[in-house]
Amino acid sequence: MKISYNWLKNYIQTDISAEKVAELLTFCGLEVENIEVVESVKGGLKYYFVGEVIECEPHPDSDHLHLTKVNVGFPEILNIVCGAGNVAKGQKVIVATIGAKVYTDENEYFEIKKTKLRGAVSEGMICSEKELGLSDNHAGIMVLRENAPVGQSAKDFFNIKEDYVFEIGLTPNRSDATSHIGVARDLAAVLNNQNGKTEYKINYPSIDGYQTDSNDYEIKIKINKDVCGRYAAVVISNLTIEQSPEWLQNYLRAIGLKPVNNVVDITNFVLMETGQPLHAFDFDKVSGGNVEVKTLPKGTKFKTLDGIERELNGKEAMVCNTNEPMCMGGIYGGLISGISSQTKNVMIESAYFNPVVIRKASKYHNLHTDASFRFERGADINIIIYALKRAALLMKEIANGKIASEIVDVYPQIIEEAKIELNYVRIDNLIGKRIDRAIIKLILTSLEMKIITENEEGLIVSVPTNKVDVTRECDVIEEILRIYGYNNVDIPQNVLSSLSYQPKPDKEKIQNIISDYLAAIGFSEIMNNSLTKVVYYENNKDFPKEKSVAILNALSKDLGVMRQTLLYGGLETIIYNINRKTNNIRIFEFGNCYKRNIETFLDSNITNRYDEQQHLAVFVTGNLQDENWIQKPQKTDFYYLKNIVVNVLQRLRIDESRFNVENVETDYFEQGLQLVNRDNNKIYVQFGKLKSKICKVFDIKQEVFYVDFSWTLLLKMLSKKEIKYEEVAKYPEVRRDLALVVDKNVTFKEIYSLAMQTEKHLLKDIFLFDVYDGDKLEEGKKQYAVSFILQDNEKTLTDKQIEAIMNKLLKSFEVKLGAKLR
Repeated sequence: MKISYNWLKNYIQTDISAEKVAELLTFCGLEVENIEVVESVKGGLKYYFVGEVIECEPHPDSDHLHLTKVNVGFPEILNIVCGAGNVAKGQKVIVATIGAKVYTDENEYFEIKKTKLRGAVSEGMICSEKELGLSDNHAGIMVLRENAPVGQSAKDFFNIKEDYVFEIGLTPNRSDATSHIGVARDLAAVLNNQNGKTEYKINYPSIDGYQTDSNDYEIKIKINKDVCGRYAAVVISNLTIEQSPEWLQNYLRAIGLKPVNNVVDITNFVLMETGQPLHAFDFDKVSGGNVEVKTLPKGTKFKTLDGIERELNGKEAMVCNTNEPMCMGGIYGGLISGISSQTKNVMIESAYFNPVVIRKASKYHNLHTDASFRFERGADINIIIYALKRAALLMKEIANGKIASEIVDVYPQIIEEAKIELNYVRIDNLIGKRIDRAIIKLILTSLEMKIITENEEGLIVSVPTNKVDVTRECDVIEEILRIYGYNNVDIPQNVLSSLSYQPKPDKEKIQNIISDYLAAIGFSEIMNNSLTKVVYYENNKDFPKEKSVAILNALSKDLGVMRQTLLYGGLETIIYNINRKTNNIRIFEFGNCYKRNIETFLDSNITNRYDEQQHLAVFVTGNLQDENWIQKPQKTDFYYLKNIVVNVLQRLRIDESRFNVENVETDYFEQGLQLVNRDNNKIYVQFGKLKSKICKVFDIKQEVFYVDFSWTLLLKMLSKKEIKYEEVAKYPEVRRDLALVVDKNVTFKEIYSLAMQTEKHLLKDIFLFDVYDGDKLEEGKKQYAVSFILQDNEKTLTDKQIEAIMNKLLKSFEVKLGAKLR
């Protein structure tokens, strides 16, 4: 938001510098991000002077150039080659001397230098009005009055005004500071606080002279209070539409607004002055004098002032006459009722529109205007009449109009000022310092809060409606502290704290351990948006749309729901990289997934309506290593993925024996396994190869392997015991191998579990080193070559002990699994 220093001083009498003002505004929460020096003419006409043409002769080598000698008050007479047809001896002109910048556009210019034109020296340029930036007239040079003083700077001759413009980073809650008067109010409060007395007050422009000149016109207003809380209007007749006076144009240009005509400029001026948006209608286009604020059916066409036809969504606040819409209320005017050079009678609108309605409509139509900026934040509903009268008086003064109707004000539900009780002790406790009670009252009155009652314990204040965010005691205390100054609250010498203990295990530390492991073996971590596309969950058996957590005010359909799984975000990342010629991809992501609990969605406890779980997703596709000369490319396979799962569980110190291994049954895995907790029958890990049909949805043509760890569940399984290190065994391990012929439906997991149950003390490890499934075996059979590692920590095992253990294992395999030794 831009605020003009010169304009600001109309409402607060002060001679402090612009730099000091910027410092004070930042001090009280209106952060000044930039200060820009602005002139009423771009560049301020530096190095431009009034000159007199003392000689003017045709150029001998040109049919349109003239050789002139010009006196600009310098010790030397300037030789200037001029191409204007109207240049003549004796004229008073404006000369751009060497070093002057001539602007051809807002930010483009060329600099005057000593040069030669057709062999003749030229030491400057005689300027037209366009080259001076005064108008678009470039038919010839600008000829001044005869008594124009030679040598006077053009800046002084044209009375070029210099201004400072503050760029304020306004926070969304500061609707009271969206105007010059609002900023002046904060500045006055800060200065009063620093001086310890009410020295500065806001100079509100007077509207005492307002009176109706005639009742020639009648306005009839009807509003839908759901979209419009208050609507007031008045008619100004017999106006003259023309350019605004220079002072008004300069104020608007300083803050980046382009002057249009006197009527439109006045509405913009009052908006920037008071913070109340206004709109001017050509009253002759308001059929029957009827104005109705309402919503129109979805799909209705409406052409705005920029000439674009827009299709309404049925939720906009539309200002209509008897026959058609005239304005998208609070956002943008309509083409048919706009002010033109033929306009004679104007209806001024001053209204309060529902902030939610304006925000949604502005976002839907991508129309962000000065009016919507203020209405979205909540305008002051009780300044409407003041702003209306202010604009009417200015139109009467500047456009020679007459107030030709009574003000019609429709205000169905009056909003009163909030009454808030303040307790001095709570003020001291919240701020952390005892502030003098007189200072507190000074700050409150400087911010135009009225003190209704006061006693030793505190006071009751009435908060003006321009502070829409100040509704509680703590809000008022924040206002006091903002003006008093956060920097003025002393930092205590002692720090009061309590010791807190991080619960074990440390979740962040555990996550970092696994992240480091995956990064160390070549994986990259990704982070995707928690908001995702609605289409992913349509007709989805595994993640039904009914369980999706929908976003009420979604920016787009691509961000319409919260993700139920990390799967789709990972696949988006994969195809993004494949499209950029990266085919060997190993990535992982920690992220939360969200579901709507359909069974308990009507529960009074809102936390029972939704489920939020953290997951770890791992994706692998392409080759395991990039192409190189030393080894052939090896494609990613299921066993590489399983190895990662096993290593992650081991790193977490979670025993695999606590899970049942089952075939995964989902619509997105072609083949895979899942680990199911034996105690609660919940799925903790799913991994495998994704079906080609789901990869095709993302245009992925290569195989993708995927692991989904239910991280929230896994964290609950972590051991809280510290790791204890044991002495390395002094006695050797013994390895024995068995070739077991078993049925094809018998898994190595069953052999592993049965062996560990049979010999719990001396059997340290088991691993599978070969699988044979050939025609030399009976049909329906396969051979597992299994190694068994035996060790006693107290002594060396004897052959007799080893043989007894192996016989016990073999017997157990034969009885329970039907295995035979080959």
